[in-house]
Amino acid sequence: MPPAFEAAGTVPLASPAYEAAKAYYEHNQTQAEIAARMGVSRATVSRLLTEARESGIVRIQVINPHQQGTDELAVRTAEVLGISRVYLAAGNQSQHLGPGLSDQVRLALTDMHLVPGDILLVSSGRTVYEISQRDFPPLHGVVVAPSVGGQAEPEAWYQTNEITRALAQNTQAQPMFLFAEAMPSPVMHEALHHDPGFQRIERLWENATGAFVGIGAPTATRRSISPAVPVDSEVLKHAVGDVCLNFFDASGQLLEFPGHERLIHTSVDVLRRINHCVGIAVGGHKALSILAAARLGAFNHLVTDEYTAEAILATVDQSPSA
Repeated sequence: MPPAFEAAGTVPLASPAYEAAKAYYEHNQTQAEIAARMGVSRATVSRLLTEARESGIVRIQVINPHQQGTDELAVRTAEVLGISRVYLAAGNQSQHLGPGLSDQVRLALTDMHLVPGDILLVSSGRTVYEISQRDFPPLHGVVVAPSVGGQAEPEAWYQTNEITRALAQNTQAQPMFLFAEAMPSPVMHEALHHDPGFQRIERLWENATGAFVGIGAPTATRRSISPAVPVDSEVLKHAVGDVCLNFFDASGQLLEFPGHERLIHTSVDVLRRINHCVGIAVGGHKALSILAAARLGAFNHLVTDEYTAEAILATVDQSPSA
């Protein structure tokens, strides 16, 4: 059976390529029948059909049944989370964070429509770190900046300046660095707010067009977390996740723990004002974290995989309020 197609109606009926295409694709006539009716050879009909495809008279679209199912899952997940869009990778990509999610991140980046002078924020986290190592389309003139402090972190994925540098290098963008710890001492915290360099970063936060932010797992289950976070705090025992060091409970309410006021990070209010704030997270263990972060309004787009999306929907179905 001929593939699905669309015949452009603006082509004059006198066009031989149009007439051949209409007879072949819409009326299911054979090339021999068309040749007899038009008074030409079968070779000429074959050439006319090729011309119709190459000139745009006929547009062929091949539908991947699996992709169609993925698209439906993405739409349903976005509706459940109450966000604009979910970019969904196939299968389970928890062991392939960089290559497994790079196509979806590329789509999210394209949808931001960044132009010179725009600002793109990046958070800390293993997934964002892995993504920053991939190649993406050039972002000439775009400024990339950290959304959280992390200058003194021992692990690379919490060093936001390194994540910023890598992503800027791989997109030919302009990096801006934040020379501050995630939770500085009271004296340093006070001094930072009088520092022109930090004030410049704060202005970037306020004017950001896009952001890629990791969504952390429940604090009690984390094998790796910033040393700045007081994990023994009674309050954080109720944390099901964080975005840019904004910790929250299962209902999506922010949690305040000792020293939280000294955290160097973008607030949820700032994240909510960003047109394309893209959360990035995979893994069934993060289903509740993603759901609660969406309730908080910490992101409005999501990059994840099918496995995680199914876990999110299952979590909603099991919820007493579902």
